[in-house]
Amino acid sequence: MSNQSENPTIKLGGDLTVSRLGYGSMRNTGAGIWGDHADRDSQKRVLQRAVELGVNFIDTADSYGPGSSETLIGEALHPYAKGTIIATKAGLVRTGPNEWFPLGRPEYLVQQLHLSLRRLRVETIDLWQLHRVDPLVPIEESLGPIVDLQRQGKIRHIGLSEVSVAEIERARKVANIVSVQNEYNLGNRKYEDVLAYCEEHGIAFIPWFPVAAGSLAQAGGPLDSLAATHGVSVAQLSLAWLLQHSPVLLPIPGTSSIKHLEENIKAQALKLSAGEWKEVEALAPAIKPYY
Repeated sequence: MSNQSENPTIKLGGDLTVSRLGYGSMRNTGAGIWGDHADRDSQKRVLQRAVELGVNFIDTADSYGPGSSETLIGEALHPYAKGTIIATKAGLVRTGPNEWFPLGRPEYLVQQLHLSLRRLRVETIDLWQLHRVDPLVPIEESLGPIVDLQRQGKIRHIGLSEVSVAEIERARKVANIVSVQNEYNLGNRKYEDVLAYCEEHGIAFIPWFPVAAGSLAQAGGPLDSLAATHGVSVAQLSLAWLLQHSPVLLPIPGTSSIKHLEENIKAQALKLSAGEWKEVEALAPAIKPYY
């Protein structure tokens, strides 16, 4: 496993240069992704350290907390360093710890967009993503007012989350979709068809749970010995695999620890050899889902 000299980047929407490894802010909240983190100051330092290390893509959502993640980002990072890109989402409602329900009614999404602007302390959301497709609301109906807000300058780019190829194609008829955020990692590749579609159409694929909520790094896992052989962590190995697997992948590992953050960032510099790639692929079927 070799080191690359520069951190790789990806173009988002054709005009935003983004570090290939972003930061997911869901873990900066309380237990069950509900309420504030017990030590908000420590989480501000994590966010600030991410930017110091060259991460310029911060992903959040109105439902993380709800509201507390966006508020924390605004407090920790505003005024934002030049080139910092904040992505948020709406359309997945929090009613309690670990409770999530899709809600894609247009008036609700418009309300949440304005609340996100306020909490993040910005006039324009760099990337706004429909967090989930509401089975009771056609995706075209959900996105209609979002496109209007984009024309008004309140949104720069539009993305989707946890969608099928068919849903992406429907959405693209009413909006320019620049990103898709689906669950994807070494042990869960059910969205290979979506990844292939994104590659074909130049759409960024943002894998959430890129290290399977940490389960890939648990002691005794199938990647333990391989990672140890090469002097890296399992999380680093998993992230390096994602970065090498496809040029449109933009992983957003999240952590509440500066130590783990710094470890994750180093994965950008790792390059798997052909032999190492085969070893990882051979071990992948033994990886158990995180849930």
